[in-house]
Amino acid sequence: MKVLFLTAALVLVSCSHKYPDPKSPLPENMEEAVTSNFRTPENEERDEYQHPKETLDFFGIKPNMTVVEISPGAGYFTEILAPYLAKQGQLYLAVPRMPPRPSPVLKENEKKLQDILLRNHEVQNHTKIIPFEPVDKRNKIPKNFADAVVSFNSVHNWVAKRSAHASFQFFFDVLKPGGTLGIVQHRIHDGKKRVPKSGYLYEKEVIFFATKAGFKLVGRSEINANPKDTADYPTGVWTLPPTYRLGEQDKDKYEDIGESDRMTLKFVKP
Repeated sequence: MKVLFLTAALVLVSCSHKYPDPKSPLPENMEEAVTSNFRTPENEERDEYQHPKETLDFFGIKPNMTVVEISPGAGYFTEILAPYLAKQGQLYLAVPRMPPRPSPVLKENEKKLQDILLRNHEVQNHTKIIPFEPVDKRNKIPKNFADAVVSFNSVHNWVAKRSAHASFQFFFDVLKPGGTLGIVQHRIHDGKKRVPKSGYLYEKEVIFFATKAGFKLVGRSEINANPKDTADYPTGVWTLPPTYRLGEQDKDKYEDIGESDRMTLKFVKP
């Protein structure tokens, strides 16, 4: 498999967070991974809504697993998974290929991922970047090699691009039989009107894509539920924190609501 290795030759990005000593001991368990100094304060502040330990425990992530994180974005969960898996396991970051003219957000996210991996040599050795474009025939990802695939708030992107079926088929193919697919996604409840490209999906939509690919639903959790979220905002889910797309307009109101209501679903490849 052709992969891209991140090495010390990459340029470090500036960051107010104090890097851990490269010789610092790696976390022994999930609780230590969530509280370790590999994490930035800005990400730790989001734990109130992301519930990382509870979510990853629900998905059954263990330190000796091979895990594929899909579209890791700025690396909220990567900061936890990379050191957690660096002793016994392997983390693959399935990152969409950069467009010819990437946005500032995409560039910044790439730098943040590089920063995470450069904090520790063992993390570098046990974390690899692979391209993720489900409808791209250039993908050279082996089948049946991963113990778990996890995705956090990305399904709406594939629905918008009409690549959801191909994406879930990709997840099914890379997982070993018995492997787990863990999905967290912005949720709108049945009975409410879903605005296209709002970032919200019905649970039944995500379950449909997964089961159509061959997965079996084995668990649902309300770990990441937020009953304050009414899912009917002017700029969709991005009206809420941490994005605040409306700027200062009604910011106190949206801050009080908090981050989005989210479904948390666990599937297994038979």
